[in-house]
Amino acid sequence: MDAYILDAVRTPRARARPGKGALSGLHPQELLAQTLKQLPLRTGVDVSDVDDVVVGAVSQIEAQGANIARNAVLAAGWPLSIPGFSLNRFCGSGLQSMSVAAMGVASGAQRLVVAGGVEQMSRYGLNADGGGTDGGNVDLRRRFFQVPQGISADLIATLEGFTREELDAFGLRSQQLAARAQAEGRFLRSLFPVKDPHTGEVLLTADDHPRPDTTAQKLAALAPAFTQLGARVEGPNGETLDELALQAYPRAGAVRHLHTAGTASGIADGAGAILVASKDYVRAHGLKPRARIRSVSAVGSDPVLMLTGPALASRKALDAAGLKARDIDLWEVNEAFAAVVLQTARALEIDIDRVNVNGGAIALGHPLGATGSILVGTALDELERTGKSLALVTLCTSGGQAVAAVLERG
Repeated sequence: MDAYILDAVRTPRARARPGKGALSGLHPQELLAQTLKQLPLRTGVDVSDVDDVVVGAVSQIEAQGANIARNAVLAAGWPLSIPGFSLNRFCGSGLQSMSVAAMGVASGAQRLVVAGGVEQMSRYGLNADGGGTDGGNVDLRRRFFQVPQGISADLIATLEGFTREELDAFGLRSQQLAARAQAEGRFLRSLFPVKDPHTGEVLLTADDHPRPDTTAQKLAALAPAFTQLGARVEGPNGETLDELALQAYPRAGAVRHLHTAGTASGIADGAGAILVASKDYVRAHGLKPRARIRSVSAVGSDPVLMLTGPALASRKALDAAGLKARDIDLWEVNEAFAAVVLQTARALEIDIDRVNVNGGAIALGHPLGATGSILVGTALDELERTGKSLALVTLCTSGGQAVAAVLERG
């Protein structure tokens, strides 16, 4: 695939606390606009060359609706000629935006496209649009009753035989690696400080979601997060959510509720942007790309188990790039839940030491539509820091889907 990344930038991820979070008072269009404005500053590219702006956002309502991509272009002061559109592939939206951009430039239809994502979860948290996973379609539920993701995560842990101790150990690993990465400045290349657009006051310079004081003892003391949810009656015949999950997977016997707040992704505010160029554009302007996009993929998977798609999407992306899992130096597997990453690593037989080496969403937070674009920058920064060549980024999504991309440095 002849598509190249010129740069990738992101805001810090802020704890999503309504009215109190560091980024909660900023309009989401402004959050994204500040991110867009970083790209020409860093690359020297003339923004009038941009053919389109593609932005992932999950809760496209109110201030985060109204085609946030186009409005962010206007808020950034970019030329009126630059269009923009928004997309939603749930948690994979930020990476899907890059896939769309890559397809546009690789096809020859476009030369320069901005991809990205934004989510201000302090305003619009989980299920903010009221649609849930299936829009309340009772006919669809007769075919697939899509239980909430927390139930799916616990069902995966049950089926895989993961223990509470294994999940807690992974949660602790995420916090420890994120703390080390921050202390060593590993995120600094992609990051920029977010400012109040009216006063110029710096609102946030670094991710504030991690809890570096986390210990194994503190994690062990946390109660399972989804026990009460699993007991809630939602089925047409009075079934609980746990019972509905077991109807699809009776071999599990019972759903063991193992995930806690310490082994699930945290909600956060944030935005990211990626500048994607064609080979012709790179050559014509004498640019040095940070990476080539070797392949992209999207897959559907079981909508009940829901979160096992990353292994499938990764295989598809690897096949398209002519690679094997063992060829990948660094993996970014979004930490929606601890079991998702552990299941993906097991299914692909990959060394966990190559996965999320700077922590993940359990520690750093998961601003849904933005996370995929943020992870691209994280992967590129680490490839450059270590001198390695290949990274694979993948995310599971609600409804049983996943996306992936293979990146080659330089």
